[in-house]
Amino acid sequence: MASNITISPIAGPVTVSAGGTLLGESRNALEMKEGTYPPVVYVPRGDIDTGKLVRTERATTCPWKGQASYYSITTPDGMLDNAVWSYEEPKAGVAPIAGHLAFYPDRVTVTRR
Repeated sequence: MASNITISPIAGPVTVSAGGTLLGESRNALEMKEGTYPPVVYVPRGDIDTGKLVRTERATTCPWKGQASYYSITTPDGMLDNAVWSYEEPKAGVAPIAGHLAFYPDRVTVTRR
């Protein structure tokens, strides 16, 4: 793992909503800090209503984390394209984020309580 990446459990619950739709709540979310980027919350896939997610063809590669897959979210107001990503087979140094989803903060609201 790159020395500028840290992954920590988040104390307390986290809720995730998009377009007024609750996607899930978790008490097992993780926070990844990577260099000077804002922290990213990773929520276990099992704590999110994945029935509202649609996998897209988009994929990106990070030299420290591996290949990311992307999902759009269906909401009553329409589709939020590529608003979610996941490292389904992350590199060993960031293995704790396997099976977790992360969300773009300009399209999805992640609230810590």
